[in-house]
Amino acid sequence: MAIEKVKDYFRQYGIEDRIQEFSVSSATVELAAQALHCEPCRIAKTLSFSVDGQAILIVMAGDAKIDNPKYKARFATKAKMLSPEEAQTLIGHAVGGVCPFGINEGVTVYLDESLKRFQTVFPACGSSNSAIELSIGELETYSKSTAWIDVSKGWQE
Repeated sequence: MAIEKVKDYFRQYGIEDRIQEFSVSSATVELAAQALHCEPCRIAKTLSFSVDGQAILIVMAGDAKIDNPKYKARFATKAKMLSPEEAQTLIGHAVGGVCPFGINEGVTVYLDESLKRFQTVFPACGSSNSAIELSIGELETYSKSTAWIDVSKGWQE
């Protein structure tokens, strides 16, 4: 199960006990915010895309949306999200639990600027009923992100 992969991943850093598991679903931003008793914007949602046949992940704030012109300018292609089947196969996590931890080899992770306004955020941990609270610095370290990018909209308003 993917949450076990994430627990194993965090074990090397000694923080696997910080993973929270819920008796309710946290598969969407709204459900995760309810389970965590926090604002939806602090949910660090992880979106999966295909760029030139390669899987990428973009982690962004819960209130942000992909800005297609910014995405195209950054990746020189239209935003094409992976299907649930592709996400499971290429990333290693099912939709609802996709996160940048314990992922398959060859997946590139990016962090969106929309996250930088928070002290801490809550990404999923490989299942549709889990999360972990991380500082932005921890998220940057543990996600092994390639770069901070700006491909979002809707959160500045």
